[in-house]
Amino acid sequence: MFVRSRAKLLVSVIALTLLVLIVVACAAPATPPPAATSAPAATSAPAPAATKPPAPTSAPTQAAGPKRGGKVTWAVWQSPITLNNLLGTQTVMGDILSLVQEGMSEVGPDGARIPVLAKEIPTVQNGGVSADGKTITWKLKEGLVYSDGKPVTCADFQFTLQATMTPGVGVVSTTGYSDIDKVECPDPNTVVLKFKNFYAPYLALFSEDLIPKHAAGDPKDMAKWDFNRKPLGTGPFKVDEWQADSFITLSRNPNYREKDKPYLDQIVVRIVPSSEVAMQLLSSGEVDIMWNNTEADFPLLEKMAGVKTSEPLQIGGERLFLNMAENKDPSDPKKPHPILSDVKVRQAIEYGINKQRIIEKLLFGKAKPGTNEINAGFFQCANFKPRGFDVAQAKKLLDETGWVPGSDGIRVSKGSKTAPDGTRLRLKYATTSGNKLREDSQVLIVEDMKAIGVELYIENAPSSVVIGSWDAGSPRRHGNFDIIMYTTNASIDPHSQMMNLFYSKNIPSEANKGGVNYTRFNDPKVDELLEKAGSDPDQNKRRDLYCQVVAMGQETTNMIYLYQRLKIDSYRDRLLGWVPNAWDSPAWNAELWSLK
Repeated sequence: MFVRSRAKLLVSVIALTLLVLIVVACAAPATPPPAATSAPAATSAPAPAATKPPAPTSAPTQAAGPKRGGKVTWAVWQSPITLNNLLGTQTVMGDILSLVQEGMSEVGPDGARIPVLAKEIPTVQNGGVSADGKTITWKLKEGLVYSDGKPVTCADFQFTLQATMTPGVGVVSTTGYSDIDKVECPDPNTVVLKFKNFYAPYLALFSEDLIPKHAAGDPKDMAKWDFNRKPLGTGPFKVDEWQADSFITLSRNPNYREKDKPYLDQIVVRIVPSSEVAMQLLSSGEVDIMWNNTEADFPLLEKMAGVKTSEPLQIGGERLFLNMAENKDPSDPKKPHPILSDVKVRQAIEYGINKQRIIEKLLFGKAKPGTNEINAGFFQCANFKPRGFDVAQAKKLLDETGWVPGSDGIRVSKGSKTAPDGTRLRLKYATTSGNKLREDSQVLIVEDMKAIGVELYIENAPSSVVIGSWDAGSPRRHGNFDIIMYTTNASIDPHSQMMNLFYSKNIPSEANKGGVNYTRFNDPKVDELLEKAGSDPDQNKRRDLYCQVVAMGQETTNMIYLYQRLKIDSYRDRLLGWVPNAWDSPAWNAELWSLK
């Protein structure tokens, strides 16, 4: 959703001040954690400055103040399925919504929480956090209204919780919200969250998905809401028109809370069929911004006059999702995959992939080999050692599990515990079409697998299909896939990501359409560790718990981490005010954008 990438170096502002909460809540001395990237979860961080970083001072026109007016065109090469954050997980959806919707707070480039709709970040010291952490009180800024002029009130937060927790409508994640007992409204501008149990990443809740009660509808009819195509929010821009697979037009929000902002009149999101088309439009000047570049674009970008890049290092990264349950539509998670249910087969596949070759050949050396789910930030599992490229070990594991080379070199089962004798070791390998880096990566990985006797055949589809909803028949949700490849990243606090990908109750099904545990990972011990991590106010202990899950995930090998990417976007230098933020959308401060 998350959306989600990481900077090369972030100061642990929130991570450090979290211990203040622990000291007050637990009445025990605490030592601040070592500086790393910050984590907003369970913090009592003193409220940072309520304003966002100013536009770069290097631009000479900025000295006299940004120029008002003008249109910016932003090329994206994925088409959003929905603009309802509760129903979608596409990065492109979240990035577009950042122009329209806001929440209580957001994360700045330095990793610190910045109040947005809230007056300040709740702490024990300012009375916003109870001693047991189960009551969080937010105070809204005065006079907040949506783009239609209707007021923002506590009732909208109550409605958002109600919508999020409505069963059977396809909400992608209820993590954290399910821990809230109720939202109380002592007055329209005060939002009191009453938790059943302490929930460590409480600051992440209501950070980006506020739904106006008056603009939505019955939560039971969420899939049919007009809001899904024309969301309403408090952000700097409002949606005027969405032509599917073509464009989304947004104009200045006349009721934006900051006077004289945004500076731009209009942003047009142009939906193009591929990243190559986006690059051509950027080069010709037909668009001002290109969304979600890859490292493979650097040689061309460096030759483009008047083009700049934004490139902080992300957490998480590109990976393979291995389906451990049967490949059917829909899959029964209790029935094992005939090939990939064998842990040694999954481990052999990882040993057989030359990650460094992908990085050197396709990413120009500008990435790192993938390691694990938490490879940056305060919660980083820094001492984790992934499997290296080892063809001999890959073959040995396959031999041990009853997969022997056939006449053409591709292995067939002979004594396998999971597949009938004679079964060919053949797997479908899918990713989002229109992404040259992924498609080229597939070619290399197919070659690697052939060398160890595994046959992969490619069957790609548009992002709207591969990363779609249960009701739209998405293969990753229904489980009718073998291997799917794409990037996903944790937020500044990894709890939601870890719950989504490893918690057994998040396995998708007809009854749990919004589940995102696509590999069908199911381990009661992991469930226990994750539940404990989400309820412990000591972030050092939480980090240890998450890293235990990371280690168990590595042993299980439900995912194979290929490489840790940069978060790359490019834009023409006529656009001023761009501030890179690895923790948020490229448009996180779009109200400050202006044109030369």
